[in-house]
Amino acid sequence: MSDAFQEEERTIQSAADRIPPGQYVTEKFPVLHYGDVPHYANIAQEWDLRIWGELEAPFRFSFAAFRALPTTSITIDIHCVTRWSKLNTTWEGVSFGELLKHIPALKPGVQFVVAHCEQDYTANVPLKMLLETDALLAYRYEGRELDPEHGYPLRLIVPNKYFWKSAKWLRGLEFLTEDRLGFWERYGYHNNADPWQEERYADD
Repeated sequence: MSDAFQEEERTIQSAADRIPPGQYVTEKFPVLHYGDVPHYANIAQEWDLRIWGELEAPFRFSFAAFRALPTTSITIDIHCVTRWSKLNTTWEGVSFGELLKHIPALKPGVQFVVAHCEQDYTANVPLKMLLETDALLAYRYEGRELDPEHGYPLRLIVPNKYFWKSAKWLRGLEFLTEDRLGFWERYGYHNNADPWQEERYADD
């Protein structure tokens, strides 16, 4: 068996190990969302990111102030509850841990975050997961600004969860001491959303 053939076999096996049960790999980037794609005539004037809930004081980032924050990039595999997976996707933006350095201090007991998005869409995520998994507030994908249908100007990226938790068109973050179900969770999707456990629906 040639070295080249063995290397190809290892590559195939490595990719297979990264695909959760019930998923298939696609090179495309399907567009799925609730509501219409928002558009902004003047993004610098019309968009901001508001922070509130269990912290010392509410806070607001203007578009310019948010874009001035230190950035990082992550490369992750993403898995949609509709069963497609896309490998090696690269995102750039502000890590969740970095964001916490630039807002008022959280009050004791904060354990959950609700992402608030355009058209009243919400997604809930444990704070611990956002800090442990290199979660990102992303505004670039594969070296380019996000396309509008993929969340421009900002989306939450939550590694290791089904992709509905990576909420598009982010406008606010609410910090909570108790969990509160997000949009799809209220409609029967699994609150934990672990693709490796196939936690697609609440009765799974």
